[in-house]
Amino acid sequence: HVQLAEPGGGPGQPGGSLRRSCAASGFTLCSYPLNWYRQAPGKERELVATDRPGGITNYPDSMKGRFTISRDNAKNTVYLQMTSLKPEDTAVYYCNTKILLGNYWGKGTLVTVSS
Repeated sequence: HVQLAEPGGGPGQPGGSLRRSCAASGFTLCSYPLNWYRQAPGKERELVATDRPGGITNYPDSMKGRFTISRDNAKNTVYLQMTSLKPEDTAVYYCNTKILLGNYWGKGTLVTVSS
């Protein structure tokens, strides 16, 4: 069955960088789009980045420039590189994919940005 898992990571500092990963299993990663979403305290979940088969990436305008999504199909892993971190980037970040009628989520990984 489809599983997505985001291992935890350390906090970040304003202006710094972090990378989060998402390990996928139960499906052929190279055949499906992968998304990163985030949800900050008290706010709705929002899309951060999308990676489509063939290396096509999309970002909402508010996320362009500081976030980079990538995948390693051989490792069944998707990455989110975050740069020029801001305190408002503090959120739980979720990996997501949609396969046929299913909408699958990881449990999320907390990203805290503070000085």
